[in-house]
Amino acid sequence: MDLTTSEEYASQSKLLQEFTKVPSIDSAWVLKNNNDGISTAMFSISQPDLLANRTRKYSMYCHIKGAGTNSRDFQWSPFPTEMTGVSVIVPSPSGSKLLIVRNGEKGCPTKLEIVDQSHVEKEIHVGQSMHGPLYTDEWFHGISWNQEETLIAYIAEAPPQPRPVFSDSGYRKGDSSDEDCNTWKGQGDWEEDWGERYSKKGRPSLFVLDIASGEVRAAEGIATSLSVGQVVWVPPSSSGSQTYLVFVGWLEHNGFHNTARKLGIKYCSNRPCALYAIASPFERPETENKPVCDGKSDSAASAHNLTASISSAFFPRFSQDGKILLFLSAKQAVNSGAHNATDSLHKINWLSDWKMDKQLDVTEVVPIVMCPEDGCFLGLYCSSILSNPWLSDGCTMILTSAWRSTEVILSINVLSGKVTRITPEDSHYSWSALAIDGDNVLAVSSSPIDPPHIRYGRQVTPEGQTRRWTWDEVDSPLRTARDRVKSLLSHHSVTILQIPVANPSDDLSDGGKLPFEAIFVSCKDSSHSPTVVVLHGGPHSVSVSSYVKSSAFLASLGFNLLIVNYRGTPGYGEEALQSLPGKVGSQDVRDCLTAIDHVINEKLIDASKVAVVGISHGGFLTTHLIGQAPDRFVAGAARNPVCNLALMIGTTDIPDWCYMVACGTEAKKYASESPSPDHLRLFYEKSPIAHVSKVKAPLLMLLGGADLRVPVSNGLQYARALRERGGQVKIMMFPEDIHEIIMCRCGRVKQCGDTFG
Repeated sequence: MDLTTSEEYASQSKLLQEFTKVPSIDSAWVLKNNNDGISTAMFSISQPDLLANRTRKYSMYCHIKGAGTNSRDFQWSPFPTEMTGVSVIVPSPSGSKLLIVRNGEKGCPTKLEIVDQSHVEKEIHVGQSMHGPLYTDEWFHGISWNQEETLIAYIAEAPPQPRPVFSDSGYRKGDSSDEDCNTWKGQGDWEEDWGERYSKKGRPSLFVLDIASGEVRAAEGIATSLSVGQVVWVPPSSSGSQTYLVFVGWLEHNGFHNTARKLGIKYCSNRPCALYAIASPFERPETENKPVCDGKSDSAASAHNLTASISSAFFPRFSQDGKILLFLSAKQAVNSGAHNATDSLHKINWLSDWKMDKQLDVTEVVPIVMCPEDGCFLGLYCSSILSNPWLSDGCTMILTSAWRSTEVILSINVLSGKVTRITPEDSHYSWSALAIDGDNVLAVSSSPIDPPHIRYGRQVTPEGQTRRWTWDEVDSPLRTARDRVKSLLSHHSVTILQIPVANPSDDLSDGGKLPFEAIFVSCKDSSHSPTVVVLHGGPHSVSVSSYVKSSAFLASLGFNLLIVNYRGTPGYGEEALQSLPGKVGSQDVRDCLTAIDHVINEKLIDASKVAVVGISHGGFLTTHLIGQAPDRFVAGAARNPVCNLALMIGTTDIPDWCYMVACGTEAKKYASESPSPDHLRLFYEKSPIAHVSKVKAPLLMLLGGADLRVPVSNGLQYARALRERGGQVKIMMFPEDIHEIIMCRCGRVKQCGDTFG
C-alpha cells in the first residue's frame, strides 16, 4: 500500500466513524402515568462500536407533557443508560415493572430480571435443563406480560436432547459433562432446522414464568412438530375462568409435497403458519407439567388451531377490550410460493366464554390489493406490528407499511376496514411508528440523506377544515450526532423517480405494466459525478427512502446513488409483484437498465461513470448486468450473490425459491429435491454464470463462509470462472459470517441490527 492510498484510507476511515456514531432507534414504549397530561416514553437505541466490534445498547427516557392545546413538551433524561449484556427489555402493561433478559452463552443459564422503579425485585436463573436462550428475532420472538403482571410468557430454545457418551470403558449410562476426560459425546440423531440464522438453535418453544415464585413451566400439549412464536395472553375479560395464551405455530413438515423438511424461514413469509390457543401451564398442578420435548407423538397435542381456514396467520393482537383478535396473513405468499407478497388483515370476534372445543370464524378486514388505482391504497406490506397498536377509541390500529419507495404509517378502523395514510403524502421521507400515546403516535422519520428524527403525530381540526394529522419534530439528545452527518450531505438531494416500463409485453397484467420507481440521491453536480446503482435482494423486498449508513457514506464520498425498486418489489400491488416470478434474469435486468437509461436521458448522470452493487438477489442482478451489458459498467460489487441457480438448488436452505424465481408460480406443482435435467438447464440459463464470458468490468465479491441461504460455493464458482477467462475479480471472505455480512471494521464483521456493510 503506497502513501497516497494509506492517507485515503485514513481519511475515509475517519469519515466512516462520523456515520457510525449516529444512533439507531430500535423500539420505544409509552408508559402509563398517574398524572393527567403526562406520559413517559422509553427508547431502546443502539450504536455500533467499531473498535470493539460490537453494538452498544442504551435506554433513554423522556416525559411528554401537554404544554398547550397544540404542542407537547419533551423533557429528556440527561444521559442514556447503557444496557450491558442485555438481550431484550420489555416493560409491563402498567409501566411500573421492566423485564430484562440476559441470554446465557456456552451453557450458562439465562437470567430474567424483574426491575421496579427503584431496584431489581427478582432475578431468576433458568438452567439449560429447562430451556436455552430466549428468541429475540423478528420471527419467533415473543414476550408477553399478563394483565395482572404476575406471569410472563415467552419463546425460548427447547432444552437439548441427551446425547450418548462413550469412554475408554465403553458406553456410559446416564449423562456426562463435556469436561469429562477420555470421553466422546455423540451428536445424536440429525434434525432439520429452520435454515439461515437458526442452524444452531433449539426448537422455538413456549414457557411461562411465575414472577412471585420464580418458577418456569413449559406449555403443555404442543405438538413436537410445531415451532412456536409471537405469544400473547388472552385478556382476562375475554377468557372467562380459564386463562389462555395465543401463539403462532409453524409446522415443521413443509418440504416439497408436504414432506418432512424445514425450509429456511428467515425473510420467507410463505411458510404456512396458524394461530393456536392453549391453557396457561400454571392452571394445572405442578406434577402434571411435562418438558416441552418429551418425545410424545403429535397425536398427543391439545393446542387448538384458531385459523385452520386460512394458510397463514401471524402477529396476533387483541383489541383493548379483548373482544377482537386481529392478525396479519401472508396467505398470498403461501398460495403463490413467492417468499414475500401482499399481506391481508383479518379478525376473530372473541367470545368471553370461549372454550377450546369452540371454533371461531375468521373475517377479512383489509383484503389483498391486486392492481391499485392512482393515489389509492396499495396494500399492506408490514414487517412488524406494535405490541400495543391501538388508539384510545379501541377500534383504530396503527401500522407501518411499505408504500412504493417509501414507508408510511397507516390507521385502520378494524370495524369498517377503512385504511387511511396519516403521514404526509408529499414527503420523500420514510416513516415508522414507534409507540402509541393515547390518540397520538410517537414515530421516527428519515431520508437517505437525513438521519432519523423523532416525530410526534397528533390529530388537529383547523377552523373550517376537516380533521387531519400533524407531525411535530421532537428535539432530542440524538440530534447532535445526526446534525453532524446531515451537514456532510447538505449539498445532496433526493428524488423518487417514476420509471415507465419499457415495451411491456401483452401477457403482462395491468399491474405489471404500471411504472416502477427508483430513488435518486444526487450530488451538487450530479451530471459529472460517478454513479452507483444499488439493487436490493429478495427479489420481493424493497429499498425504502430511509436513512441507511452505508448508502449515506457512499454519497458523502461524492457518488450519486440510483436505488432501483424493479418490478417484483413489494409496495406496488400484488400484480406488479407477481409479474417477476419465472422472468428473473430478464425482466428485472431490463428494469434496471431502463432506470439507468432514464437518468442518462434526463442528463442527470454521466453514462461513462456507472458502477453497480447488490446483495443476494441484488448480487444476482449485479453479476447479470455486468455480463449482459458489459460496456455499461466500470465496476461491480456483489455480496453473497446468487450466481448459479443450478448449483444453488442442492445446497441452499430455500430450494423452493430457485424453482419459484426461475419457473413461476406453477413450479410448486413439480418442485423436487431431485430436479430434472431440463430444470437444471433452465436454472443455468437464467443465471449470471451463463454470461460470465462477456464480463469486462472488475468485480469485488464479498462472501460469508457460513451462509446457508446462498452458500459460498455459488460465489466462488463464478469468481473462479471469471478469473479463468481473464476477468478481474477480488474476493473478500468472512469465514464465520452468514448471509448478512455486517462490516464493523477492516477485516472483521459483526451481526447487528443496522444494515451497515
